[in-house]
Amino acid sequence: MLVTGASGDIGGAITRAFAQEGALVAAGWHRDEGRAHAVIDSITQQGGKGMTVRIDQRDRESPTAAIRQVERELGNVAVLVANAVAWPSRTSETWDTLADALAANTIGTLAVIDAVLPGMRNAGWGRLVLISSDVVDQPIPAAVAYPAAKGALETAAKVLAAREAQHGILTNVVRPGFTLTERALTTPGLGQKVVDAEAAKTPTRCICTPQDVASAVAYLGSAANGHVNGEVLSVAGGRHLTR
Repeated sequence: MLVTGASGDIGGAITRAFAQEGALVAAGWHRDEGRAHAVIDSITQQGGKGMTVRIDQRDRESPTAAIRQVERELGNVAVLVANAVAWPSRTSETWDTLADALAANTIGTLAVIDAVLPGMRNAGWGRLVLISSDVVDQPIPAAVAYPAAKGALETAAKVLAAREAQHGILTNVVRPGFTLTERALTTPGLGQKVVDAEAAKTPTRCICTPQDVASAVAYLGSAANGHVNGEVLSVAGGRHLTR
């Protein structure tokens, strides 16, 4: 199985969750090779098996080359978790920003999916789990690019769910809320005060963790999920109920 964006906190947690269930895992990365290797090292130390693979979702050829590499080393990709994300600028947005966000977050993700589908169809079984964001329903003020990209991805997931289920391939979306990651704690304008404020507004009185996301993804991407298809699962502690 393959997790894109596995060098981040959420992607790393998802990769480890599948490895704990005995899956052969490929940790996809774009810029931070060291963190992707650290994820695989932690898995192999626990007796698991995995590999890292570079995927540039802005490069049309990169996803196909990466999938072929994973297939050579680990076999058919039966599960894909499309978690990679390209964050747009927080200071300004232009039409170029929107185009770049769509290219990396939507078109690039669909290119990865396109590369794994033949193997899944041939096997008659597959699981696609796309990682979105609650900004689709609760947009960030003055931000267009990122919510638009994730919204387009969710629409594409519905099409895939309807089209590919006949081949034994189930497609679902996991939509995390504000999540306790290193980025949430270190990005200017966020930090612990924002984390605490979001927790106070959430019915569970805490915010989502990478492990929370990983648990939801691990179910949807496993054989335990036999009939959930075309759904969007929010992992946000009911935060939408208080907005």
